[in-house]
Amino acid sequence: MRINVCSVLVDDQDKALRFYTQVLGFVKKTEVPVSDEYRWLTVVGPGEPDGVELLLEPDSHPAVRPFKEALVADGIPFTSFAVEDVQAEYDRLTALGVVFTQPPTEMGPVTTAVLDDTCGNLIQIAEMSA
Repeated sequence: MRINVCSVLVDDQDKALRFYTQVLGFVKKTEVPVSDEYRWLTVVGPGEPDGVELLLEPDSHPAVRPFKEALVADGIPFTSFAVEDVQAEYDRLTALGVVFTQPPTEMGPVTTAVLDDTCGNLIQIAEMSA
C-alpha cells in the first residue's frame, strides 16, 4: 500500500493552482471537470511526475471552513512539505511575497517554517537534519 493522492482544501481552485505552481513550484498533473463548478485538479513535485499527487480540493463542504479557520486561528499547519533547505526556501518565498506565520525554527532533528497558502491554509515546510 502507498499514498497516491493527498488533499489540501482550498477556497478557490484557480488561485490555488497559481500559488502551488507559480510560487511553490509544483507542476499540474491532472485537470478533469467533475461539475460545472469544480475540477479534479492535482499537482506533483517537480521532477516527480509519478509521485504523490496533491489534490487542490474545493472547501465547499459546510464543515470544512470552520475546521480550516480553527486550525489557522491556533497556528496549526494543515500539511507539511519536505524541502532540502528551509532557510533557502523561506528566503525565496519571502522574496515572492509569501507570508510566513513562523520563520525557520529548529526543533530537534527538524527545521520548520509555516506559510499562508492564500487559500485558507497554513502549510509547514520541513527540513530533516543530517
